[in-house]
Amino acid sequence: MNPRHATRISRFLSLVLRHQPETLGITLTEEGWTNVDDLIAAMNRHGQELDFETLEQVVETNDKKRFEFSDDGEMIRASQGHSVKVNLGYQPTPPPEILFHGTVARFLPSIRDNGIQKGQRYQVHLSASLVVANTVGKRRGEPVILSVRAREMNAAGREFYLSTNGVWLTDSVPARYIDFPQ
Repeated sequence: MNPRHATRISRFLSLVLRHQPETLGITLTEEGWTNVDDLIAAMNRHGQELDFETLEQVVETNDKKRFEFSDDGEMIRASQGHSVKVNLGYQPTPPPEILFHGTVARFLPSIRDNGIQKGQRYQVHLSASLVVANTVGKRRGEPVILSVRAREMNAAGREFYLSTNGVWLTDSVPARYIDFPQ
């Protein structure tokens, strides 16, 4: 498959399955799933050429594993990153001692005052990997990596969830649990 076509399809799937299913006139279940055949038909009606084999390849080769098929292969959803309300069914999971959040310097004053907030997303995204946090931060400029004392936060009653693609999710991160770079 042409890499540009795969990237275009992946970006459009992110829009539809995470933020705006109405763009294609599809609906998501409470858990974020939509029928694969309905999605393919809607994509084709809207000028996004797609068949099952291409969709399967996009899901399998997505570097961030943003999408997943149901066990029977009949449904598809985004693994995390939603701005629409969904219940992905992830169970509370004890986090590692430290998780990381990639951002840029211009957001530090707000984070120092308010902690890390979910903004337009359904939950805050954290990573167990410095490399991933750095990549996330780079999307908006020179990255700044924040360390989050996740185990301490969890012991204080804050819940964490681990998505199927390895992203750690929580509702917010109070500033008192963040170690800022000097």
